Amino acid sequence: MKFSDFVSVSAIRAELVSVDKEAVVSELVDSLVAAGDVKSGDRDDIIRAIMKREELGSTGIGRGIAVPHTKHPSVDKLVGTVGVSGNGVEFESLDGEKVQLFFLLVSPPDRPGDHLRALENISRQLRDETFCRFLKQSKSADDIVQLLEEADNNQFVS
Repeated sequence: MKFSDFVSVSAIRAELVSVDKEAVVSELVDSLVAAGDVKSGDRDDIIRAIMKREELGSTGIGRGIAVPHTKHPSVDKLVGTVGVSGNGVEFESLDGEKVQLFFLLVSPPDRPGDHLRALENISRQLRDETFCRFLKQSKSADDIVQLLEEADNNQFVS
């Protein structure tokens, strides 16, 4: 699975303004609503579902990266977005560091394979230090889209 299979380009946020965990999740879900990928009536329920998942253990996986995600019946296909925070956000990460890179996913409950493949793709790409460094330095959604395309074309992972 590639980023282009699930990342909503119009929902990408290169300059997140939120300064805490729930606000970042809300901002990213709002970007999916604005892009038309999530219905506005489902917004609050999706945010609650993601925050409930966070209670099981932070999706802040370390090295300035978090992958908040949930399964939700309101979506008929896997959808995701990317957000970058220049200053970083306290996200209760495994390593205690602030998070700068966010990959938020919402998938239908009846498609667990897609959900797992997307998480696998994200984690594989994010192991590449160069990819992460360039993402953190992105100044626009266009920069992020270009990096995701390069990752999809295997220009980072060996």
